[in-house]
Amino acid sequence: MRGRQTVRDMVLSLAVIGILVGVIYVFIPHDESADAERTAVKAVDYRVELITARRAAPYAVAAPQGLPGTWRATSVSYRASEDGKGGAWHLGMLDPEQQYASVEQSDAAPRAFIKGITLGATKVEGKQAVGSKKWDRYQGDKYRALVREEPGVTTVVTGTAPYGRLADLAAALVAKKG
Repeated sequence: MRGRQTVRDMVLSLAVIGILVGVIYVFIPHDESADAERTAVKAVDYRVELITARRAAPYAVAAPQGLPGTWRATSVSYRASEDGKGGAWHLGMLDPEQQYASVEQSDAAPRAFIKGITLGATKVEGKQAVGSKKWDRYQGDKYRALVREEPGVTTVVTGTAPYGRLADLAAALVAKKG
């Protein structure tokens, strides 16, 4: 029978394969809802790391307090400096619009710290009012940032979120020493 295959046999074979693929597709679960994007990034609990950072850092570590539940923490770390006298605090979040925003703090040299955290963003005209304080505004190719330099610590609120959302995060920050 070899060599006697016809076009009809080929079409029938393809039809059987198509039906099989269709059946498999129907029985595999799909989540095409709006919640799929929201659940793609897992939230983290940053309380333990915050307590540890507040004990270890020589500056008052800032974390948000009172933000709505629509803000979700997605990453957290505290990295001590090599000399043991300071370090860097990071808390990454997603805002209610699923835009990235983070709180970054360090007692390192402000200029180098800001440049590294904001991926080279540059200072722009104007200040951002956050409560009774004024924060410097930075704009880069990828990130926007609000920066506040104080003696012994630089705080940067940065991300893809618009300045208004960054200001909301900055306004919720409470700095404490552990």
